[in-house]
Amino acid sequence: MKVSIFGLGYVGCVSAACLAREGHTVIGVDINPLKVEYIASGRSPIIEPGLDEMIAEGVRVERLRATTDSEVAVHDSDISIICVGTPSNENGSLKITYLQNVCREIGKALAVKNDYHVVVVRSTVLPSTVQEQLVPVLEEVSHKLAGTDFGVSMNPEFLREGSAIADYYSPSHIIIGAIDQRSGDLVQQLYNGIEAPLVRTDIPTAEMVKYADNAFHALKVVFANEIGTICKAHNIDGQEVMRIFCQDRRLNLSPYYLRPGFAFGGSCLPKDLRALLYRAKERDIDAPMLSSILPSNQRHVHYGIAMIERAGRKKVGILGLSFKAGTDDVRESPMVTLIETLVGRGYDVRIYDENVRPDNLIGANRSFLEREIPHIASLMLSSVEAVVEHGEVLVIANGSTIFSQVPRMMHGDQILIDLVGIAKQSTEQNGIYQGICW
Repeated sequence: MKVSIFGLGYVGCVSAACLAREGHTVIGVDINPLKVEYIASGRSPIIEPGLDEMIAEGVRVERLRATTDSEVAVHDSDISIICVGTPSNENGSLKITYLQNVCREIGKALAVKNDYHVVVVRSTVLPSTVQEQLVPVLEEVSHKLAGTDFGVSMNPEFLREGSAIADYYSPSHIIIGAIDQRSGDLVQQLYNGIEAPLVRTDIPTAEMVKYADNAFHALKVVFANEIGTICKAHNIDGQEVMRIFCQDRRLNLSPYYLRPGFAFGGSCLPKDLRALLYRAKERDIDAPMLSSILPSNQRHVHYGIAMIERAGRKKVGILGLSFKAGTDDVRESPMVTLIETLVGRGYDVRIYDENVRPDNLIGANRSFLEREIPHIASLMLSSVEAVVEHGEVLVIANGSTIFSQVPRMMHGDQILIDLVGIAKQSTEQNGIYQGICW
């Protein structure tokens, strides 16, 4: 394919060299004439192992060149990939003026180009940036309509400095968000021959994935450092602890616990986190990330309560009381807090949980429930059907499979608030459906 790449910085140079190596004809575009000179002479303007040789080869076989002329680049290509920087403003917001300037240049060229052309954003941008701030610029300047006269796609990059070429050819996944099928199909052709899971999605999702990735990477570094600091205070080797930690691929390094839903609870996580934080305090260790976990978890409970209150109905049916499906453990279940709050605010609440029978609970489990909601027995009903019949608002609170039938049992004016996602894909959805994180 014929590809123009706007921005010959780190991502742009690596992408240009790799695409040329794959047989595509690539035109690099940059406002800095020095970068253009570097490419023209077969040299890389950045330091990256192996990149000099790849650029030299691309120039030698005439599959890679560079220019400062945006119009020529657009007219000589089928796809324009934007790789310019998106630095932070002083207040932390994203500076997208470079992106907007490039879109104006591309838009001017599109105004006098008849062929269908796809504009691909590879720069890291926040959700809604492409469709709300870049597409309007392209349409205004080109006097054409995105998705009809030209294509638009979001194709985030996952290149690490020092291993960028290897990352390009062996990515964890390739993500293509597109405004229409045709745009996505053309971008997908760029990756023919690269073995990696391919994800086709919408543009905002593709924008957000990169931020989820980087936020999690930052979180992992801080988590390991805070654990390491606590280890150091106990004369324990923090690196050895985390080496053992990372051997657990079932829970620790896995998709487990990484599915958005409701707050955590149970007999282990809150208790052990509090104990660890208390010990850190005893040793005069400040662990701000670990300290933020419980308050953030509690805030998510209040977000669920706010969703119910916004529904504006007083009769609430709760499906699930234990902190997760398949257990009768209600200790520190976030649903206990939610129910207690709603009852205290005058809501008519009824509950069903196939595993929770107040009279059958024993020990600490029973003591916790009687202390938090002493009148719980009067709120419990004997079936899913009874709760559905009672509730103007229904809340699915854990992943018990019997709750998947709820959407088809509802009538048109009932509201279903799903805290776990079990009813998300229901094909028989009656009433009004709302997910807590989707």
